[in-house]
Amino acid sequence: MLDNLDKIILRELQLDARVSNADLARSVGLSPSATLTRVKRLEESEYIKGYATEINRQQIGYDLLCFVSVSLQRHQVSQVENFHEAIQGMPEVLECHHLTGDHDYLLKVVAKNTVDLEHFLVHRLTPIDGVDRIHTRVVLSEVKSSSAIPIP
Repeated sequence: MLDNLDKIILRELQLDARVSNADLARSVGLSPSATLTRVKRLEESEYIKGYATEINRQQIGYDLLCFVSVSLQRHQVSQVENFHEAIQGMPEVLECHHLTGDHDYLLKVVAKNTVDLEHFLVHRLTPIDGVDRIHTRVVLSEVKSSSAIPIP
């Protein structure tokens, strides 16, 4: 169970995961050792899954951000597992979500340009055994992009 100090720590780390323990301790109002103990506990209990660097995709040449809906032919365990395994090996797929509704999966995909996107769709995604339909939407602009979870 999270107490108020844990919640403050989580909020602060979401704002800046590189904050020093001393600065974090000052923000929370605890000693550095007590703060470090709490952070370690939050990591061990998996409230904190990891730390990552947010990269500007356009700066390194990925101009397209797309959402790709995928439907499988049948929902047999072997097809589902095969699809999951294939997606794991595709670095251009940033996220993959198994859904209810009209489509089985929603992928968040980056591509350098339309040629790169076409290659991904035709030569990487379509050949996966069991893939039936693919619908692609290209993002025109990102209105909001955040990985921060609201912490009450």
